[in-house]
Amino acid sequence: MPEQVTSQQRPTIAITVGEPAGIGPEISLRAAWQLRGEVNCVLVGDAAFLAQTAETIDPEMRLAAVSWMAVSDAGLPRFPADRLAVIDCPLAEVVVPGRLDSRNGRALLQMLDIAIAGTQMRLFDAVVTAPLQKSTIYDAGVAFTGHTEYLAQKTATPQVVMMLAGGDAPHPLRVALATTHLPLKDVPAAITVEGLLRTIEIIHADLQAKFGIASPRILVTGLNPHAGEGGYLGREEIDVIGPALQAAQARGIDATGPYPADTLFQPKYLQDADCVLAMYHDQGLPVLKHASFGRGVNITLGLPIIRTSVDHGTALDLAARGLGHADCGSMIEAIRTAAHMAAASASSRKS
Repeated sequence: MPEQVTSQQRPTIAITVGEPAGIGPEISLRAAWQLRGEVNCVLVGDAAFLAQTAETIDPEMRLAAVSWMAVSDAGLPRFPADRLAVIDCPLAEVVVPGRLDSRNGRALLQMLDIAIAGTQMRLFDAVVTAPLQKSTIYDAGVAFTGHTEYLAQKTATPQVVMMLAGGDAPHPLRVALATTHLPLKDVPAAITVEGLLRTIEIIHADLQAKFGIASPRILVTGLNPHAGEGGYLGREEIDVIGPALQAAQARGIDATGPYPADTLFQPKYLQDADCVLAMYHDQGLPVLKHASFGRGVNITLGLPIIRTSVDHGTALDLAARGLGHADCGSMIEAIRTAAHMAAASASSRKS
C-alpha cells in the first residue's frame, strides 16, 4: 500500500480533465507528466480512457487508478513521481474525439464535484480545470453555465471575480473583470458602486492571501472611451467607478483610476501594477491574450479554494485530428500557478 501524502510532500493538485472529446485529456496528461517532479498531479477522469490515451502519447507514462470512495475514506495514497494518480470517474459512453456526447455530461460534473470536495477536505491544495463544453452538460439535463458559476454555487460563494494572468516575472500581466460573459448592451447596468467595490475588495484580498503580495496596487479602467472625458462621453466614471474607488481607498486599498483603457496597457503604467481591473470582457482580455495566448492562466478569485484553468477552449477540431496537435503550455502554467498560489496561501496562514 502506498504511503499517505503529508504536508511536506510536493503540492497536490487535482486536475479535472474536461470534455473527453476535446483536447483536455491530452493536455492534462502531458502537463502532469512533464511537471511530475515538482507537483503531485492527481487527474480526475475516466481511468481506462486516460490510460489508453497515455499509452498512445508516451508508452513510458504510467498511471495508477484509485476510487474516490477509497480516497475520501482513507486519504490520498502517495505514488512515486514516475506515476500519475487518477481518481476514476467512468464515462457512460465511448469517446469519439471531436464528437460531443451528452450521455457523458453528468460524469463531467462528477469530476468537478470530486475535485471541489477533495480540496475542501484538504486532500488537494488546489484545483486545475481543463476546458469543458457547456452544451455537453446542459444537454444532459443540467442547467450548467460554466466552471466559475458552478464552483461559486458548490462553495456557497456569493461573488467571484474572473482574472487572467500571463507574461513573465517580475512583471506578469494580470487582468480582472468587473463583468464577464454579458452582451455589451447590458454591461453599464451591471456595474454598480457596491458591486465594483466588492470586486476590488476580492482582488485585493486574494492578491494578498493567494499571491503573497503584501500591498497590491490595482489600476482600474473606465467604461467609456477616454474614461468618459469628464462626462462628455458618459457618466459611469463619475457616478459609479469614481465613488467605488473612493470607497476602496477609504478602506486602505491601493486602487486608482478610472484610466482610459486604450492607453493604460503600456509598460510604463503596468510595471508597478499588480492587477488591472477592466470593466468588461473584450476591454481587458484581448490585450492579455495577445501578450500570452497559449501560456495564459484563468484564475477564479473570491473562492475559499484555489482554482486555475487554461486560457482556451475544448478545441474539438484539433482533437478530431488525433493526438499530438494540442499545445499543453497553458495547462502547464495553470498547474504551476496553482502550486505557487497554494504555497503563498500556506505561508499567509502561518504568518
